[in-house]
Amino acid sequence: MRFIRIAVGASVAATVLAGCGGGDGGGGGANAEDAEVADGGTFTMTMDSDPGNLDPQMSASANVGQLGRFAYDPLLNTSPDGELVSGLATDWQVDGQDVTLTLGEGITCADGTPFTAADAADNINFVGDPANQSPLLGTYLPPGATATADGSTLTITLAAPAPFVLEGLANLPMVCAGGLADRTVLAGGSSGTGPYELTEVVPSDHVTYTLRSGYTWGPDGASSDEEGMPDEVVVKVLPNETTAANLLLSGGLNAATILGPDAQRLTQSDLFSTTLSAVLGEMWFNHLAERPGSDPAVRTALTQALDLGQLQKVLTSGQGTAGTTFAAAAPVACPGDSVSDAVPTGGMSAAEQTLEDAGWTAGSDGVRSKDGTPLTLDFVYNTGLGSGGAAAAELATSTWTELGADVTMTGQDDTALLDTVFGSGNWDITWLTLNVSSPDQLIPFVSGPAAPEGNNFAHIDNADYTAGATEAAAMNGVEGCDTWLAAESELVQNADVYPFANQTVSTFGAGARFASGAVAIIPTSIRMLAG
Repeated sequence: MRFIRIAVGASVAATVLAGCGGGDGGGGGANAEDAEVADGGTFTMTMDSDPGNLDPQMSASANVGQLGRFAYDPLLNTSPDGELVSGLATDWQVDGQDVTLTLGEGITCADGTPFTAADAADNINFVGDPANQSPLLGTYLPPGATATADGSTLTITLAAPAPFVLEGLANLPMVCAGGLADRTVLAGGSSGTGPYELTEVVPSDHVTYTLRSGYTWGPDGASSDEEGMPDEVVVKVLPNETTAANLLLSGGLNAATILGPDAQRLTQSDLFSTTLSAVLGEMWFNHLAERPGSDPAVRTALTQALDLGQLQKVLTSGQGTAGTTFAAAAPVACPGDSVSDAVPTGGMSAAEQTLEDAGWTAGSDGVRSKDGTPLTLDFVYNTGLGSGGAAAAELATSTWTELGADVTMTGQDDTALLDTVFGSGNWDITWLTLNVSSPDQLIPFVSGPAAPEGNNFAHIDNADYTAGATEAAAMNGVEGCDTWLAAESELVQNADVYPFANQTVSTFGAGARFASGAVAIIPTSIRMLAG
């Protein structure tokens, strides 16, 4: 999963919310793949907003997900071709509802203490406890899972079958004992086994990581002794993509994820790049009883009125494709199309009729109302979508205004948008991208407890989806894919939420090369280039 990658813009890894494996190197970059590497130095990259609290188990932010990979390891990793490879664990097995993993020898935390199977069990039990309200519960760790340790053996007991449990564990960061004992240190520091240690935080400006020596338990045995790894990584807060693109071209940055017209400009330059497949446009409606979106007719009409094909072209600057599934981050567990035949269509005339039939009539000012309540909508979108996102948001707003809605459109960065949808709840429509690779990782965001008790920030209650997902979860892996896709179609048909635009997102490099995987930049893959 790409993070959770709830992820867009300079932090596409793709969230949350979860975040896309399978990135590959491309671009010339002065033949970066063949260029000589240089030991040490500083690798400088960007993120689009201040990440806030850096606790890796308490955020669905793509920025926190990317930063966390420098300081924290998961139990398993996913290779570029989608295969599970070692992480903190060297062996793993699933037997029904029992998952057994063997931790490697000699693993240490940044403070020098050993990381044990007992520490791993404590991590699983913390995330698995609903009282702790980790947004990773239900996404990377199945609800009801508990863990025990015996020597180097970690045993996770599942409450129900979980067909993609190992893929989830490959995205769950492990915190060392010191951080588990005092989580306040995680907000602006690190307590992990990763290849780097967090050494400086300047809010709204940058964070700095310093390379650890003796690190040998990275993805498939990657180590910090590899020639060309930087001694230091600086991640700058830089919201403006054009500025980031210019700095790449001038040598002021080593890496940045860029969308839209600036990406097209960089593609034509002599820069190194990696790519990730990602959902870029995803429409969510707030189902709370006091919000207009609680009326299915409103959600349906707002969807029918849009020209989703044109919206996708504007959002992606003509470089994207239509959304087809929710779990689109490589390696995709269940390829297919749960969207195209389910999304409500018909255009403006159909949308107007849908509202009329439901009692939403236009007043003298053109704004529709029902039982004295005007159709007033708060639309918030992620500014990390770049200039294409702003243009697409304006297009959607004008369409809904023509339909008879009074729309307030607001752009927010990644951190502020998560605060709005998970916190204040003061929104009716949002473009918030959840990038996942297996359909079970979608469940806590579209069903179950609402925020703040759970991740269901849109307050969705779709019985047909829940029934289908429950049936699919009892099947073995990809055997349930058709059932998973059918369940997703219920969400789309009911206009609860739907992806409407996909794009291959590029992370460009100058003076360095790297690979993309569960995040835009895999820390152990970075190599500084000579000259």
